[in-house]
Amino acid sequence: MVTVLVLTGGGVAAVLILRRVRPSLYWMIIGGMAARIRVTWSYASVMDACGLSVPPSRARIVVARALRRELPANRPPKLLRLRKTRTGLVARIRLQLGQDAFDVMSAADRLRHSWRLHQVSVREVRSGVLELSMTGYDVLGKVHLPTRAERSTLRVPVAVRDDGVVHYRDFRKVPHSLTVGATESGKSVYQRGLVSELARQRVALVGIDCKGVELAPLARRFTAMADTPEVAAELLDALVEEMAERFQVIRAAQRISADTPDAEITSDIWGLPEKVRPVPIVVVIDEVAELLMIPSAAEKKRRERIITALIRLGQLARAAGIYLEICGQRFGSELGDGTTMLRAQLTGRVCHRVNDESSAKMAFGDIAPDALTAVLAIAPDQPGIAVAADSSGGWARIRAPRTTLRQAVAACATYADLTPDVPALAAFRPALPPAATDTDTATAPVPATA
Repeated sequence: MVTVLVLTGGGVAAVLILRRVRPSLYWMIIGGMAARIRVTWSYASVMDACGLSVPPSRARIVVARALRRELPANRPPKLLRLRKTRTGLVARIRLQLGQDAFDVMSAADRLRHSWRLHQVSVREVRSGVLELSMTGYDVLGKVHLPTRAERSTLRVPVAVRDDGVVHYRDFRKVPHSLTVGATESGKSVYQRGLVSELARQRVALVGIDCKGVELAPLARRFTAMADTPEVAAELLDALVEEMAERFQVIRAAQRISADTPDAEITSDIWGLPEKVRPVPIVVVIDEVAELLMIPSAAEKKRRERIITALIRLGQLARAAGIYLEICGQRFGSELGDGTTMLRAQLTGRVCHRVNDESSAKMAFGDIAPDALTAVLAIAPDQPGIAVAADSSGGWARIRAPRTTLRQAVAACATYADLTPDVPALAAFRPALPPAATDTDTATAPVPATA
């Protein structure tokens, strides 16, 4: 008897430890099956308790009365399918007559508590059919990108959403993006992860880092880099000229005539033959305020050059294969004229923890006002948690895997041979120190003197 109790107690302890240390493994082995049984068994009663059932039809009531039987119970939405995933459950339901998708969305939090799950989100598949994505544990607690995450040209995985789905940065669909976050909010980690993923592809990376400490260590994989506002102004002018030259290439390749096939007519670089297609360029700006703030009136002309170039790139550069990734702590009208016009061109938005509500409104006030509450709820002890949205109004909580500066430097050094040469940007190629060799000797430290 004692042996049985010891073995039982040890098994329970092992399960509890597994649930805390490796929640994903616990979910796949035990938690997922238990949750599936719990949802299936209590589906009708939970839906009725949450106010998501409708009275029986009039015909069923008439038949029940005619046969002197008990009146039928209220009808919940029909459960079409329930399947287990790597992080939770996915249920597809069909609404009853008179029900609306908003009713289920409003009851998502009540469903979460009733089924003892971490989160429930609702998505409309088609008219009358909804999909409930339920996560069984805190997916954003410890983030790891799946090894089988899909990667393609200018589409890279950068984070994991709170429903367990991988969040991708797709420059072809969302050409320009803005990342906002306070100090120690995880903004730099997100940026390192993005650069590390882009380093694997045949993409020209252009960096503007006026602090000189975030992008400078990654210089081996950058085609061009600027570390002062003066150099940044010249670099942006060169990018505008490169954009104009690429438009000429596209125009020369069109040659539209009556016998030109539709597949050969294009208005951007992606319709060009591969042998003449220019290499795509991703411009990463670490702290945009350092470019747009002017300490003196004498530097006003330089700022006008910078903001004009950025606006032109935001408006026109997508077709030329030039994309903007702008980061900053704030991005509002206090940075000067043209700031809001530039922000209007930045389709994608990622907002980490901010120090005030106005900073969150700068990111989402014009595209996803519903996301403001989620941004303001990010606690200081949750670095890396962010809210991602786009101009469609949809948004989701995400968290990027922790990428240290050493890991980002190693990735850029590994794929340094993929760095393309862009002749128009040759003058801004970063100067690199010689690579260390095994024969190099370390300099002896000099002792401090009193």
